[in-house]
Amino acid sequence: MTETSAVAAGPSGTERRGGVVRAARGFGWPAAVAVAYTILQLVLVVPGSGLGWDETVYVSQVARDAEAAFFSAPRARGVTYLIAPVTALTSSVEVLRGYLALLSGAGLLLALWVWRRLLPAPVLALAGALFAGLWITVLYGPQVMPNLWVALGSLFAVGCFLRGARDRSDRVALAGLCGGVAFVALMRPSDALWLALPLAAAALLVRAWRRPLPLLALAAGAALGCAPWVVEAYVSYGGLSARLRRASEIQGDLGWHLALDDQVRALDGRLLCRPCDIPWRRPVTAVWWFMLPLLVVCGVLVAARARRLAVVLVPTLAGLSMAVPYVLLIGYAAPRFLLPTYALLALPTATGLARIGRAAWPRPLAVGALAALLAAHLAVQYVVLDSAAARGRTNRVAFGRVAAELARQGVRPPCVVSGAEAVRVAYLAGCASRQTGGHDGSVTPAGLVALARDRPVAVVVAGEDARPAYTQGWRVLRLPDLPGRSDWRAYLSPAAQGKPVRGQLNKSRTEKRN
Repeated sequence: MTETSAVAAGPSGTERRGGVVRAARGFGWPAAVAVAYTILQLVLVVPGSGLGWDETVYVSQVARDAEAAFFSAPRARGVTYLIAPVTALTSSVEVLRGYLALLSGAGLLLALWVWRRLLPAPVLALAGALFAGLWITVLYGPQVMPNLWVALGSLFAVGCFLRGARDRSDRVALAGLCGGVAFVALMRPSDALWLALPLAAAALLVRAWRRPLPLLALAAGAALGCAPWVVEAYVSYGGLSARLRRASEIQGDLGWHLALDDQVRALDGRLLCRPCDIPWRRPVTAVWWFMLPLLVVCGVLVAARARRLAVVLVPTLAGLSMAVPYVLLIGYAAPRFLLPTYALLALPTATGLARIGRAAWPRPLAVGALAALLAAHLAVQYVVLDSAAARGRTNRVAFGRVAAELARQGVRPPCVVSGAEAVRVAYLAGCASRQTGGHDGSVTPAGLVALARDRPVAVVVAGEDARPAYTQGWRVLRLPDLPGRSDWRAYLSPAAQGKPVRGQLNKSRTEKRN
């Protein structure tokens, strides 16, 4: 990798101040993109949405009126710290969603703002729009999941890295690099590793960047962000190596797993593809995915000709690095896994598209064709987003009915729910969730029977699954169907005795929380 003098040489104080003023004046369009992104979330995703399974696990850790669900080895608590100020005050999902929508819009603005001295504002606005226009980005903006925050933190950290490389006196950029990597590590420690690797390599291979401070900032950020996860490994998981082994087992044993085709199929709106043996019904949803490599290469070539190669090549390499575990090492797919890659690759993509747009202007036919392609892309994204958001609203109603029915039958706090979909049902019913096996195993059958002696316990079974032997003699309750699955039933311990009046009151409480 070579570096141009424009990046290697730091600007003078006067040039730096003048550049900041010009960049700030032209930053209106990126700011407008961030505002539009927030509005899209508030209008299309937030109303009526309920918590997903993973979200419920994270929220339950800090919710003021819920039992904490089992926290498995791969998870990190960064996103729980992010939502704690809201969950300490209210259990309203709408308030939590609105808070995250506003915060993610502000995060996108901050991540783009760091790049204002490195790339023109129109290119940044286009990059922000390309990333924020994806259905995945809009859907996960107000969700209690770490992947979008990893994406924004990575975009911020790479921008700070390049600013520090461009201007050795920019200590604020080095502090931002340390903070950005720490933030990513707090959300997902493994992602921070894949982010830091290409940045450390660039700092070592490019002669003009070869100095200790950027490397120290990277190392300090990774150490600070990973520290809570490592400490928790020794406190709750039997040590770091034990936690890493268990995390690998839960994720299907990390190793060589080519999951490119799984990621493509998941773009059809599948939030988790495990196993990903579904048919590829709507190939049009992945057209942009196949065009992305060509646009990235185009952007890198354009940047090279404009003597801005490093500014575009570094985020490209970082984005590809962060995709490695999710397309080569994990045998399943979820569109959210690649959000950090999409955020970083949006920069070279926007650079290439901006050059194509300038070449087409003012030819009406070429401009019209580009506008039509962009409109078609956004239309496809909206269709998938609308379908995914509708499923979330349907799930909210269905799980609320199940929790309300359990409450009517006497499953009220303090209580325990086990079995199929126990995490979400337990959270809505105000119960603890405990599993007797699987990845989330946290109690033995004998231990669950012991709990049932003095509190209501419900074991949920779906479809043709057999009744657990330890529930013999317990009452059987037919539960309302959940989307895509029928014949749900619960086996209720003798302590669960229905009282209709209190059950109706509990139903109102459940629906309010949901």
